[in-house]
Amino acid sequence: MDSKPTPTRIQARNRAAILEAALDVFSAQGFRGATVDEIAAAAGLSKPNLLYYFPSKEAIHEALLAGLLDTWLDPLKALNAGGVPLEELLAYMRRKLEMSREMPRESRLFANEIVQGAPRIAAVLSTDLKALVDAKSKVIARWVAEGHIAPVHPYHLIFSIWSLTQHYADFDVQVRAVLGAEDPFEHAPDFLETLYRRLLTPPG
Repeated sequence: MDSKPTPTRIQARNRAAILEAALDVFSAQGFRGATVDEIAAAAGLSKPNLLYYFPSKEAIHEALLAGLLDTWLDPLKALNAGGVPLEELLAYMRRKLEMSREMPRESRLFANEIVQGAPRIAAVLSTDLKALVDAKSKVIARWVAEGHIAPVHPYHLIFSIWSLTQHYADFDVQVRAVLGAEDPFEHAPDFLETLYRRLLTPPG
């Protein structure tokens, strides 16, 4: 059975440099605005050298998205059906907010792909992502039915967490322009925790 040869240290380093540079370029300019020449320059490689590792801009973009998708789904996967419902949901929100702090480029890469109609990950959105959200929505619906959290639409709760946490990465320039010197993440965790705790705490 044939197997792919193990990359040399230089090959592994160059591939990592290309993906790191591409993340910068794609997250700043989107897929359409980025060029192979810009990515090669940012990686410190010639264009022919880059094309040795990736035959096209599309191939680089797909490699980035493939590596990102599992990371992006992990916080929702970690929502524990056997945990304390309110604390599980607050922990999920915190994980998503921390990703916006630590991985803003990745968030913008994903957002740009979605805004363009998700041409490269549409199949994953309608299969893996949908299956995961369906499963976790059933858990949230059960928590509502059992009175552990206030009545809430499970899907729209998840959508709202995505929106309110990823906003800090996807609209970073706008947020920082409004806040000035204030660190956007100084008060965001407490604000969002208060918001969701009040929303989800059962009446009485």
